[in-house]
Amino acid sequence: MTSHLIHEDLPDTADPAVSTLIASMNNPFAFGHPVSYVKLIETHISWILLTGTFAYKIKKPVDFGFLDFSTLEKRRQYCEAELRLNRRFAPQIYLDVVEIRGSETRPRVDGSGEVIEYAVKMIEFPQHCLLSSYAGNHELSPPMIDAVADRVSGFHATSDRAPEESDFGSSALAARWSEENLVHIATAIPPEYLPNSYFELKRWYRENDWLLQAIDERKAAGFVRECHGDLHLGNMAMIDDEITLFDCIEFNPELRWIDTISEVAFVAMDLHARGYPEYCWRFLNRYFANGGDYAGIQLLRYYFVYRALVRAKVEALRVDQETLAGDSYRELLTPAIDYIGLAAQWAASHRAGLIVMHGLSGSGKSTVAAQLAEALGAVQVRSDVERKRLFELAATADSESALGQGIYTVEATAATYRRLGEIAGAIMAADFTVIVDATLLQESQRLALLELESGQPGKRIIIECEAPEAELRRRIVAREHDASEANLEVLTRQLQTRQPLSSREREIARVVTIDSAGLDASKIEEIRSLLFS
Repeated sequence: MTSHLIHEDLPDTADPAVSTLIASMNNPFAFGHPVSYVKLIETHISWILLTGTFAYKIKKPVDFGFLDFSTLEKRRQYCEAELRLNRRFAPQIYLDVVEIRGSETRPRVDGSGEVIEYAVKMIEFPQHCLLSSYAGNHELSPPMIDAVADRVSGFHATSDRAPEESDFGSSALAARWSEENLVHIATAIPPEYLPNSYFELKRWYRENDWLLQAIDERKAAGFVRECHGDLHLGNMAMIDDEITLFDCIEFNPELRWIDTISEVAFVAMDLHARGYPEYCWRFLNRYFANGGDYAGIQLLRYYFVYRALVRAKVEALRVDQETLAGDSYRELLTPAIDYIGLAAQWAASHRAGLIVMHGLSGSGKSTVAAQLAEALGAVQVRSDVERKRLFELAATADSESALGQGIYTVEATAATYRRLGEIAGAIMAADFTVIVDATLLQESQRLALLELESGQPGKRIIIECEAPEAELRRRIVAREHDASEANLEVLTRQLQTRQPLSSREREIARVVTIDSAGLDASKIEEIRSLLFS
């Protein structure tokens, strides 16, 4: 079948031999198998040739300092590294490293003659499978976001930890890469176009250099791991109804051996930047609930800012300063400026606050808490999940514990609420809002949370969920695949022992009541106003 090279420009390289090679791949006989077309996708570091069945990724002969593909042998080594590393995520896509032999004018994959180039051979999948395409078409859904969080948290749980003696994930490297972002942005964007938020971010970095110690503490605790490194929606695809990660960083281990929270922040930032702030928080909450790494929230803002500035740098470097000026130049800089603005927005945000859920089992606490977490930008911490984590049980596992026994003894409940307090304090100390999702039927339990000292000023709210007893019983009976193990016997005990809100609690916190109809927009705005105004 006749093929055609779908690309308007010549390949972007100063080497005419390489330009000839890429142009010569516009030949159905260059691949050794039937092709439907030859389509070229070009990035600043590679060419990807699509053929309808297979894709071939060829690395550009470039040296950017942090990346060096300048020799054929280096390109071979990095092709092999790309194959090995990406098979961790997508072994069904990454097939082999192939040799391109012959000459620049008559190349052939796995042909005869001298090896002139190497390529990573992959299964081609439609571009509409990319989650970035779903986002652009407004087709992202809550189940997709949950699946992304499950995929990422599962991968992080099993990935290798960085050797203690290495510099990977250290505060020195974090500071260096952050500084390089600022330098490159100032180089790529002329002074007259740099927004004030850029200079505010430079000041923010100076004022928050105390976070560098936390970065080293995280590494010592084992949270620097061999991650993906470039995890955004453009490097995730929905293939065979499963979230598939691909195209990780192979060219620089410093950018791959990172704190897991840095990778998490990249996904969250990308969702926010693409117009999905609610899904940003849905992803974060699912990830934290899966793995329990609430301590990482201390560095979430730092790495969110870092990732936004990485994207600002990349977007700024795309713009050719030499050939554009005036309004056209300003318009092309808009994506970079927007990323700087997003970074500044997160850097300047002060969102410490505490929402204490309160109500009988089946009253809708967890549903309301999850809705608020997305709408307000908050972290939901659920007692049912954390109780089981203390006993090394999966969230939806059946503990087979009778009322008052097993994981529901008085001692286990006390330990669970202590843990909830520790997590809530850490989240508020990081200047974020936490929603503690538990029955909290005893005044002492509620006061222990309401009187937490976090080091950050933040308002306290109690959300009291109510529903008729008959509705509570109906919901409990209908539950499936939920972390809560509350049954009708538990509900009867709760009805007998619950304590109403006291005058002391009402002095500390504002109380909002949600009935069985659930949360609506006006209630969300009321709670938002109480927290942040």
